[in-house]
Amino acid sequence: MSDDYPAATMPQPTTDPYLPGHGDASYGVRHYSLGLAYKVVGNRLDGDARLTCVAHEDVSSIELDLAHLRVAKVWVGGVQVRFTHKRDRLAVPVVAAAGEEFEVRVAYGGSPRPLRARHLGTAGWEELADGVIVAAQPHGAPTWFPCNDRPSDKATWSATVLAPQDYHVAMSGELAGRRRRGSGVEWTYEMTTPMAPYLATCQIGRYTVRELAERVVVVAPGDLTGPAYDASFAQQPAMMRFFEDRFGAYPFGTYTCVVTDDDLEIPLESQSLSTFGRNFASEDWDAVRLVAHELAHQWFGNAVTLTEWKDIWLHEGFACYAEWLWSEEAGDRSADDWAHHHHERLAGLDQDLLLADPGPELMFDDRVYKRGALTLHALRSVVGDDDFFEVLRTWVADHTGASVTTADFEAVVAAVTGEERTDLFDAWLREPALPDLPS
Repeated sequence: MSDDYPAATMPQPTTDPYLPGHGDASYGVRHYSLGLAYKVVGNRLDGDARLTCVAHEDVSSIELDLAHLRVAKVWVGGVQVRFTHKRDRLAVPVVAAAGEEFEVRVAYGGSPRPLRARHLGTAGWEELADGVIVAAQPHGAPTWFPCNDRPSDKATWSATVLAPQDYHVAMSGELAGRRRRGSGVEWTYEMTTPMAPYLATCQIGRYTVRELAERVVVVAPGDLTGPAYDASFAQQPAMMRFFEDRFGAYPFGTYTCVVTDDDLEIPLESQSLSTFGRNFASEDWDAVRLVAHELAHQWFGNAVTLTEWKDIWLHEGFACYAEWLWSEEAGDRSADDWAHHHHERLAGLDQDLLLADPGPELMFDDRVYKRGALTLHALRSVVGDDDFFEVLRTWVADHTGASVTTADFEAVVAAVTGEERTDLFDAWLREPALPDLPS
């Protein structure tokens, strides 16, 4: 409505130095309910979002993240209010005491597109040649719905998407319903395990659905078959059985693998769903390992999610180590072989990475992935296989649905093994020089 409402212009603190301008620590979202309609031709998205929130402190105004889309109306507790929407931040007047619940509803629409962030490139809603992908890590969630865009603000979800009838819609969560509505089809998904905003996704395309074993669903072009598919995506049920043995029960209902007809540079992580280009249907190890990597993220990154982006090794190091574990299980190189291979390679690179806090410029540097995996291999070498895998299972069991820190992981290690491993973690996480692997 108007831009001159004083209570809605009070700036709120953002929450993570790696992602300035995102998130508001003064409140949290407990549940998102989204009603969306999308037109593929013309890239038009219309949304109605209802957010059930709780104040973490006394507030008179809160801020939501919403990029590139136009806000039509905002309601608080069912009452329409004035708002401001500037620089991808939607300021809303809310008067609530600490601990008090309130509901915010936002009607919005426009032509969604990716959001660019310094050091991190673009992320978010993106048109394909014929359809849509959403790649939101770490800052793209605001390109398609209003949210409190911080990884520690996990909420349950329900979303309904109206799309053209000849398109398939895949989203984070379980498919709760599908029905014809006019010339389109309305798809409803629910996610009952709390999810960070950046892990929510919406994939739209002309796909065929294949239900594999172990609750694995492949959503892909109908002509994607043959040895390359069998060597990569068809291996996911076996990967699921192996990872459940090592990490504990799969944390969600089904696992969906979307394969777009377009080639993609990298796979895309989201909760209960991963997205690949058809170029990842390959017998090459570099494709197969990434299929394993994205599945492992369901435990490490999605069920258990970092509180701050500085702890990104808790996601990428763990998923990278899962690649090495799968290689060994599949009868290829052992995890120990991979560890020594990558240790030798890292030893020849710059020693300027602090794994516990790499900075936004280096948070997705390959050294974070490999040194994070080496940290786990060093821990495994010191504590032995029984305690190591019990640490991983306990980590997931105790923290699914929660937000965590490196200190939390160190505490689980100490509890399971009976000994703090401060020297090991100091050397691998908090010193830039690469330590030797334990013999």
